[in-house]
Amino acid sequence: MKLKEMLREYLSEEELKHAPSTFDIIGSREKAVAIVEIDPILEDKKYLIAESIMKIHKNVKTVLRKLSERKTMYRIREYEILTGEEDTEVIHKEHGIRLKLDPRKVYFSPREATERLRVAKQVKPGEVVMVMFAGVGPYAFMITKVQPLVKKVIAIELNPYAYQYLVENVKLNKVENKVIPVLGDVRVMAKKWYGECDRVVMPLPKGAYRFLDEAFQCIKGEGVIHFYFWAREESLFNNAIEHIWGYAWKYKCSVKILDARKVLPYAPGVYKICVDFRVKNIY
Repeated sequence: MKLKEMLREYLSEEELKHAPSTFDIIGSREKAVAIVEIDPILEDKKYLIAESIMKIHKNVKTVLRKLSERKTMYRIREYEILTGEEDTEVIHKEHGIRLKLDPRKVYFSPREATERLRVAKQVKPGEVVMVMFAGVGPYAFMITKVQPLVKKVIAIELNPYAYQYLVENVKLNKVENKVIPVLGDVRVMAKKWYGECDRVVMPLPKGAYRFLDEAFQCIKGEGVIHFYFWAREESLFNNAIEHIWGYAWKYKCSVKILDARKVLPYAPGVYKICVDFRVKNIY
């Protein structure tokens, strides 16, 4: 049964117009957390909505309500526990990988699973891959799952909570010989791998362009960069591509756009996008 169908018994037709029709579930069949956005108009019905979610999804042990947009350099939201357990740490399963995390402490979006799989399928045997803003490791572990012959994946993360989960997830996915967790700022930590990478993944839509300098310098002569950006419908890829060409000019290298696509909607007319491009003859 869908949530709105269950709520129809308790809400008026006008209230149903404002009721959530979608929500995120993070976790597994054993234990999961649901994250829902509730219109302030339904403030007095928020607990009813949370209980309905738990009735539909028996594996959900906690329902969190979004209270803010993503904040701080760690990209964390504020949440309200509407019902269920205080402990919101789960093990999320995605295309054969396992990710231990607490959504109240780290950034993680289950909606990007298809995008992570798309990128991972492009990785070739023997590549050295850098994942900037790695979080708890979803891109890193998806890459090692899909391409077990990858040479190594360097995963850099600033949030100490996310880094700790990243370290645990290396063991959980048994890729100690493939994934290198790195705690710190990309601007500082990436320098160790300048000129050594075949591919760089930059899954930070708001602000990733500030790290294109490091991404270009990590490429070893020729390689691919997956560049994420926040854009409006009317100029969907223009600004992102302008940033790319600017650094191509700076490093006197050639760039070929391989793909440009919408990833997820942020708001009406606003999207997270990705531009995949090949860099050649750097240095």
